[in-house]
Amino acid sequence: MPLLLKNHMSSTSTHSASATLLPPELNPKSAGDQTIAALRSISPVTVKGAHDADFLIHEGKAYVVYEANDVQPGENAEWSFIYCALTIVDLANNEAVQTLNFAASEQRYANETLPAGACFVPRIIQKDDRTLRCFFASEDPGKRQAQTWYLDFDIPTARFDDRIYRAELATSQGVFPMQPRYLYEQAVAEGFTHPACQHGLYLIDSFKQFDGRWHAVLNNFAIRQNAWAELNPDMNRFTVLGNFFEPADCKFSEAAVTRLSDDTWLAIARQESQDQNYLFFRSHDGQTWTAGEPLPVVTNGTTSKPTLDRFSDGYYLGWQEATRINSAFRSVFNLEFSLDGHQWERRYRFESDKSFQYPIFREHKGVIYVAVTQGDFSDKRKERIMFGALKPV
Repeated sequence: MPLLLKNHMSSTSTHSASATLLPPELNPKSAGDQTIAALRSISPVTVKGAHDADFLIHEGKAYVVYEANDVQPGENAEWSFIYCALTIVDLANNEAVQTLNFAASEQRYANETLPAGACFVPRIIQKDDRTLRCFFASEDPGKRQAQTWYLDFDIPTARFDDRIYRAELATSQGVFPMQPRYLYEQAVAEGFTHPACQHGLYLIDSFKQFDGRWHAVLNNFAIRQNAWAELNPDMNRFTVLGNFFEPADCKFSEAAVTRLSDDTWLAIARQESQDQNYLFFRSHDGQTWTAGEPLPVVTNGTTSKPTLDRFSDGYYLGWQEATRINSAFRSVFNLEFSLDGHQWERRYRFESDKSFQYPIFREHKGVIYVAVTQGDFSDKRKERIMFGALKPV
């Protein structure tokens, strides 16, 4: 059975250090093992490399987007043969029923032709009852500015629109095409000192809704830059609300953000410098953020994308541990649980020498589903996308 959530969010948001959030008999590793054993591969057999999925659920189906290639394991922004795909999964059996490729190097649409380069880090959001919108970055490192694009998918006909559009970025300096230079220039005006780069701007954290408005984390992976942004009602423009990059001598990348029950904001960011452990940032308004600092819930972290979500029974914090199973890359991922975002307890420990990396969690009708990257033999283990539901604890 999948994990069925019980709503504990009405419980007090303050807990003593000795309080127990989860059943004392809980075995996080056993819960993780059961979940991994039930996952199913959803990427086609022709795919040799796949990574960085996102998904949403609508009327009994999961719509999973990810980057893929049919040439070799792994992924790299310099590989022009990386494309973006959408796989539709039937939740009744977690089996893929259809896969559609929607963005590739030099692909022609009715109104535009994509430039040469990789199509990277797709993200998906529901625009209305019949329309899903897919975003992705088109980039060719060292040759041009990357651009974030979007196109729509019609649910009843299971077809993509034949027109594609450039997303926009609004900063304190104006409204621009969604390209790395403009996000960078605003951060520099606020004291950011890392060197500029033409590629690496992604919607790294999945879309989250607060007070009826959609938000996203903007990440320039290449220069370790993060910003918290709001998506406009037309879903074509991202407005930067605030940057978080202090301490300046650290290199932060791939963050996740949520709002806590006390109406403050919490972010966790991957760190490429010092001990490579994750650091946390706080904000009262989503605009001004504290400097990053470690929290005792996360120790021995390593460089990989974290998760931070609020579901019906509490908060879920996911992070990659540096420990390796049979020397495999990114082979341990922990998922912590909290009622208030302050006191945490381990709920799942995913261990696999096939890796367990870049998971994305979504709640639907009391069940938490996951899409995650795994692989069998390549160094980075980025070979396929797995899908399933968390097992009960």
